[in-house]
Amino acid sequence: MSHSHDEHSHEGHDHGAHDHKAEPAHKHGCCDHDHDEPAVAQAPPPKGAAQETFTVGGMDCSEEVAAIERALKPVAGVVGVQANLMSSTVTVFHEGGVERDAIKRAIVSSGVTVKEEGQAEGGGLPLRTWLVAISGLATGLGILLQWVGFKNSWEPDAAFSVAILAGAYLVLPKALRSLRTFALDMNVLMTVAVAGAVVIGQHAEGAAVVFLFALSELLESWSVGRARRAVAALMQLAPDTALVKRNGTVSEVAANEVAVGETILVKSGQKVPLDGTVSSGASSINQAPITGESMPVEKKSGDPVYAGTINGEGSLEIQTTRAAGDTTLSRIIKMVEEAQGQKAPAQRFVDVFARYYTPGVMILALAVGLVPPLLFHGVWMDWIYKALVLLVIACPCALVISTPVSIVSGLTAMARRGVLIKGGAYLEALGKLRALAVDKTGTITEGKPRVLDVIQFADTSKEEIVRIAAAIDTHSTHPLAQAVVQYAESSNVKFESAENYRAQTGRGAEATIGGHAYFVGNHRFAHELGVCSDRLEAQLAEIEAEAKSVVIVGHRPHADCAGEVLGILAVGDAIRANAAEAIKRIHEAGIVKIVMLSGDNTRTANAIAKQAGIDSAQGDLLPEDKIKEVKKLAAEFGSVGMIGDGVNDAPALAAADIGFAMGAAGTDTAIETADVALMRDDLMMVSEAIQLGKRTLGVIHFNIAFALGIKAIFLVLALLGYTSLWLAVLADTGATLLVVANALRLLRN
Repeated sequence: MSHSHDEHSHEGHDHGAHDHKAEPAHKHGCCDHDHDEPAVAQAPPPKGAAQETFTVGGMDCSEEVAAIERALKPVAGVVGVQANLMSSTVTVFHEGGVERDAIKRAIVSSGVTVKEEGQAEGGGLPLRTWLVAISGLATGLGILLQWVGFKNSWEPDAAFSVAILAGAYLVLPKALRSLRTFALDMNVLMTVAVAGAVVIGQHAEGAAVVFLFALSELLESWSVGRARRAVAALMQLAPDTALVKRNGTVSEVAANEVAVGETILVKSGQKVPLDGTVSSGASSINQAPITGESMPVEKKSGDPVYAGTINGEGSLEIQTTRAAGDTTLSRIIKMVEEAQGQKAPAQRFVDVFARYYTPGVMILALAVGLVPPLLFHGVWMDWIYKALVLLVIACPCALVISTPVSIVSGLTAMARRGVLIKGGAYLEALGKLRALAVDKTGTITEGKPRVLDVIQFADTSKEEIVRIAAAIDTHSTHPLAQAVVQYAESSNVKFESAENYRAQTGRGAEATIGGHAYFVGNHRFAHELGVCSDRLEAQLAEIEAEAKSVVIVGHRPHADCAGEVLGILAVGDAIRANAAEAIKRIHEAGIVKIVMLSGDNTRTANAIAKQAGIDSAQGDLLPEDKIKEVKKLAAEFGSVGMIGDGVNDAPALAAADIGFAMGAAGTDTAIETADVALMRDDLMMVSEAIQLGKRTLGVIHFNIAFALGIKAIFLVLALLGYTSLWLAVLADTGATLLVVANALRLLRN
């Protein structure tokens, strides 16, 4: 196995897993975080369970999700359910032997429909729309008849009855199903309220309640549908077919039938159907659908391309590197879908609140309707009417729908821009970040170091110093080591691979060349080997003050040899052109403190941090030191993020509340392992993600406060007798539409 950067670090840099393909990924499970893993909508199924996935219609809010769960609970063999509101799918996990038709019947019994593969969207929408329209027209007709003088005749009540029956067709079946499972939901509350209104002769109020409730449900489904369409748009980025070269001819085949390693042709203006590497041709590619980059990227032979990107003026032959189901785009879509299944803390609060709030208000309504007439000689009709108003107010529709729509809108808006956020919990956590730790190499700097100078320290020639360093460094994949090898090759210095190579984590490496023991490494390593001196200290200080890293080359002490420093290689890594502006924007986004954590020497780290506008820097850090620094930041500021290039800073990323992976496009593991994956290598995207997190958090908090505030106001008005049934449901409908519209504003980002 080749050595990763962690194994060979001249600068003492904690490159915990820099060899992406060889090292374990940064996994944010419950064992990796100091905080609890965000709960998903339903408990994860047992390992090894069989699963069936159904696309459903009519699942527009958490009430339907709960009804589906209740319907599946009695089915023998079912061990888990995961319902995804935004993708309209229900995945059922079972022990095997459970017939798909039996599961389907249970789902349908909850009041939703199951769509077969290829069935058009919106199967039940026309009927629903017609019933709501009839209910509204009949309610309007009844009010008009009362207004023109038929107030005490049967005609208005007949119109109101038609309105009630049309609306009840949408509400009553769901209410009965909920009652059969001893559950109190919004449909039960509305049914009781409407029935009570009819019993006490308030037909107009009953009609208004059922129409407005049915209308709000319809508008809610349309609003949720908009968020769904935004997610579905991601899936339509890649074409379904590809032009494949086989046996000297080009033919159009389904993209999922193209094997890895085959050659496909992408003409000017066409979308790239599969991930691959350019084998022939040159063109500019619009990578915005994947990375969010505003400018096309030039591609030539050997460069990677991604499915869903758009070819420019040239024609390209591409050798595929991934199958249709495994492309970068496919992984993005999978991540977005999975992210929607996670509940943010605010959403969990709302769910728990609604679970107790609804039956609580039901009990309060009974008390309001019965206690004053029974104990205080109150007028029965007056207090029953107030109780019915309370039931309408109890409907938590605005409360339960606002948070998931906000989360999905935020996740989708960022996915469009090349920022993948793992779930609602992480999106909400982004809005709470107050401190940020950043890696140096590949994050603040370009990560492409090169040897700038060779300094003799003994009588050894510069060529010999380079030869020794390259012979050892040829074993390592660390950027500094590769820079030394490339310098030797470009300088025509001949070298052979050293023997007995051994990496020293966070320090350097040692090996045998021609029977002699040599080492390459950082200042720390020289100290530990006992070969440091005042002269070396002075020379290193001079180099490090110029923001350069050092590679010390020397004899390793052994047997009768005291060891000595032979020379120093000064290595420079340019700071990113937009690093200072990116750090400034991160500060403006509300981050109080930014700290650079580096394994490089402290002087170099401080020099780079000063250039970038970073608050402070910590150098000479080993992997375990970085974790301690992240935990210190968390203790001081409460919520801390960590930025690394890909998954190379796994330990520190795992210790942070939010781990950002830079340049995740094309990386095998970064999309799956980072809390936030930045698809392009651009630090500016961090501030965008933090700002959206804060915006989303603000929208969620406003929506919750607004929904609860409306409830509280109308609760007081109902008890004082200053409101009516239709006004209460109008307020609830209005609140629902307002919070959904407010959440959908996030899609405009």
